[in-house]
Amino acid sequence: MSNALTRRTGFLPSVFDEFFRPWNEWMDTGSLTNRTLTVPAVNIEEKNDSYELQIAVPGMKKEDFHIDIDGNLLTISAEKEERKEEKDKKMTREEYNYSSFTRTFTLPEEVKKEKIDAKYEGGILSIMLPKTEEAKKEVPGRHIAVK
Repeated sequence: MSNALTRRTGFLPSVFDEFFRPWNEWMDTGSLTNRTLTVPAVNIEEKNDSYELQIAVPGMKKEDFHIDIDGNLLTISAEKEERKEEKDKKMTREEYNYSSFTRTFTLPEEVKKEKIDAKYEGGILSIMLPKTEEAKKEVPGRHIAVK
């Protein structure tokens, strides 16, 4: 996972790295202190007729996402559970992974809430926030003098 999308949680001191090294290597999970808390990266682009949010969330399915509007708040969340089990004659290995996130954004007044649309392709969740007709009109640029 990209370092740009993650941050270190630091929930265990580094002394545990040495203690857990044999098990981490055997389980192929890496160091416990290198486990990360993910917060998806978000790009927000303003276009003439809409805003577009693009959220980097690879490895999810469209069914994992929940997108809700409450007043002027847009909340995007996702949950994913994975179970993996390997059985051998002398060994059983079972892993469980749970990941989730929630992001909340304040919507501008000029967004048509009833027309918001979302799609998920190639690990990117795109949310289109169309503007009202009044907001689509370009405001002419002007220079503001500093007093």
